[in-house]
Amino acid sequence: MRINQYIATASGISRRAADRAIIAGRVYINDRVATVGQLVEDSHVIKFDGEELTLPHQTTTLIMNKPVGYVCSREGQGSRTIYDLIPVEFYRLKSVGRLDKDSSGLLLLTDDGQLANRLTHPGFAKQKIYTVTLNHPLKGDDHRKIEHGVTLEDGDSAFKLKKLNDDTSWEITMHEGRNRQIRRTFAKLGYDTLALKRLSFGDYFLNDLAVGSFKIVD
Repeated sequence: MRINQYIATASGISRRAADRAIIAGRVYINDRVATVGQLVEDSHVIKFDGEELTLPHQTTTLIMNKPVGYVCSREGQGSRTIYDLIPVEFYRLKSVGRLDKDSSGLLLLTDDGQLANRLTHPGFAKQKIYTVTLNHPLKGDDHRKIEHGVTLEDGDSAFKLKKLNDDTSWEITMHEGRNRQIRRTFAKLGYDTLALKRLSFGDYFLNDLAVGSFKIVD
């Protein structure tokens, strides 16, 4: 494991911030100043600002009902972040399958790398369900185009649609998770996405979890 990954996992800061700390001489390996990119072994003693770091032995996973207006990063650059919503002891957890600032709903945070890989690797094709509200009714032809595939700059985008209250509100079922894929798909056909909420991700479901709340899951 590289030293920046070790620090990020053990302390909760980002790898970029860990690299900055290493360059500033704040990190020691076996009482010697660490260097960027250095590899860490199990026998090494790692200190950050004089405090010894250890990796978590037990994995933790949270489900959060992310509100609109929060970004999925530790450094919000002026925006509120999801880490404002959880206690400091969970800061080491990383989000799995991010939601953009204007989207809401189910967000997973974990320090379980194997779980994160199973949920996000294309080979596992985990199902995700969303609800979307559009700025005007979805035309029948556009409905068919989306279910067959709309061409975007990073490839075709297709997902299943189920009408909810009216032709502006839809449930989406998909197995991909490219950056802002749903919004870009509708935008390609001339629609603005007014609201986007994730209800499920693989075997995890939002259910009645309150907005801005979280719970620990197995």
